[in-house]
Amino acid sequence: MAELQTESAPPQAGLTPARRRAATAILGGGALVAALAGLAFWLHARSRESTDDAWIEGNIVTIAARVGGTVREVLVEDQQVVPAGAVLMKIDPADYDVALRKAEAEAADATAAAAAARAAVPITAATSASQLAGATAGVAAARKDADAARAKLADAKATHERAAADLERYRQLVAKDEISRQQFDAAVAAEASASAAIANAEAGAAAARDRVAQAEAQLRAAETAPHQNDAATARLQAAEAAAGKNDAAVEQAKLNLGYTTVVAPVAGVVSRKTVQPGQVVQPGQPVMAVVSLEPVWVVANFKEGQLRSIRPGQEATVYVDAFARRYRGRVEAIGGATAGKFSMLPAENASGNFVKVVQRLPVKIVLDPGQDPEHRLRPGMSVVPTVLLR
Repeated sequence: MAELQTESAPPQAGLTPARRRAATAILGGGALVAALAGLAFWLHARSRESTDDAWIEGNIVTIAARVGGTVREVLVEDQQVVPAGAVLMKIDPADYDVALRKAEAEAADATAAAAAARAAVPITAATSASQLAGATAGVAAARKDADAARAKLADAKATHERAAADLERYRQLVAKDEISRQQFDAAVAAEASASAAIANAEAGAAAARDRVAQAEAQLRAAETAPHQNDAATARLQAAEAAAGKNDAAVEQAKLNLGYTTVVAPVAGVVSRKTVQPGQVVQPGQPVMAVVSLEPVWVVANFKEGQLRSIRPGQEATVYVDAFARRYRGRVEAIGGATAGKFSMLPAENASGNFVKVVQRLPVKIVLDPGQDPEHRLRPGMSVVPTVLLR
């Protein structure tokens, strides 16, 4: 009975040695492949740093009116591509044209005044020199006349002394009847004439002294010639300064007139247009923006731990989500501080309840030129940059 049961039992299930060896080889090969793949991934990952906290950045130029006035024309629309120097809008120039003409008239008047002052300087110098020479000569002549008058007075006094002495002798002689009455009368007349001559000479001497004083006063006035020349020169400088000031006013008026035509400072795309014809704008009022499409760069916020091996000059690739394409570039700079340090309310730990938060620093990545000829990359697009550490 036992033999029958043994013979009727099915053979025991199991792998043959050949199959067992094959399975072992497959499992070992799979483990080796997985290990090699893991090693390759690790080697690949350790030579790269990547982040998805990144975007394309570019220059956005705010367009503002430099002068106020009524908008006459707006020549662009939102999202319009414009070249550098394209006219964006025009402000009514009438007021600024009038201001320019007024400034030009005032400048012409100031220029004429400066020319007159310039011509007056040599005239004043020549006149002053002539007056000084004449006054000097006048003083010399007056003093000579005064000397002559004093000499004449002295002569008159001497003549009077002789006449008075003769009269005294004749008076004694006529009392003794030694001379005639006629001779005595002649002596009296001579003394009276000599006395009158003294009075006349004294008057002449006084007049001569007055002329000397007047000539000296004129000389002192003429000696102020250097001051007169300085005054004329100062008037010239003031007139030239006024002319320069008015010339500057003309240039400013020309600039203001030119500012009534607002042009694009860079090539780009018009955005955020907020102005319409007929609107009154003020100086400095933003009216639109021009987004420059070249150059553009990438700002990537890497974690602190990722910055250990990132250095300026390292190559990088930038994956742009919008186009599913990679662009080549290089690291240009690493930010000087974390974004939190520039926030309105920087984080502080005054209370002592500190929770460590991993910070991020901005890294600037510039793209190699010639990769975006159609300027499809726009500021604000999300990207995933990868920095090649080796």
